[in-house]
Amino acid sequence: MLWEKLFIFRYEHLKQVRIIQFEIESYTKICDLQRQLQQQVIEKRSDSYLILTQHHPVITLGKSGTHENLLLSKEELDKKKIQFYEIDRGGDITYHGPGQLVGYPIMNLDHFKKDIHWYLRNLEQIIIDTLQEFALQARRIEGFTGVWIGNKKICAMGIKTTKWVTMHGFALNINTDLTAFQSIIPCGIQHKSITSLSEEVGNIISIEEVIKILLQKFSKIFGVTTV
Repeated sequence: MLWEKLFIFRYEHLKQVRIIQFEIESYTKICDLQRQLQQQVIEKRSDSYLILTQHHPVITLGKSGTHENLLLSKEELDKKKIQFYEIDRGGDITYHGPGQLVGYPIMNLDHFKKDIHWYLRNLEQIIIDTLQEFALQARRIEGFTGVWIGNKKICAMGIKTTKWVTMHGFALNINTDLTAFQSIIPCGIQHKSITSLSEEVGNIISIEEVIKILLQKFSKIFGVTTV
């Protein structure tokens, strides 16, 4: 039947996620792009997107964060050439820099499930499954968002939704300079450390290799095709 074909076409179209990939970009440029895409999805209720990138050194403070978790003055940040922004995502303070894969899904949850906890647990599972491909047993820790290797955080997460369309996302440490996290109390959590994929496996892992696996897990967990 014609209406059945139209329904199937529309359903498959809504289950596409368009991938936009950069090597390394400024935090502000990617934030502006996120807002543009989020507004586009809100207005058209159309395709979802996943932006994958790295950032020049930057510290961001989420809505539930406190300046007490930033351990450097503005002058010290300037000297280290680290930018600082207060932003509208959930979560506390984190660092982004080269060697860290940052993913920003612009997901229309109307087409998936209108449940923020479900969405965050799916993001965590994508990272857990990706790391398992490198023989790492990653996990969640009750009461905290993100992914951990033992008691060391390897992936931070913080999101914002508007009319059930998401922005912001996850930051997975791959070849990240971990000393940069000494500038903050990561995610505002005391007495826990930060790690990276390369730190855990003992050799350098390319970001492209991780992206290839992560996109497979992303497609499987959310039941989408990526284009």
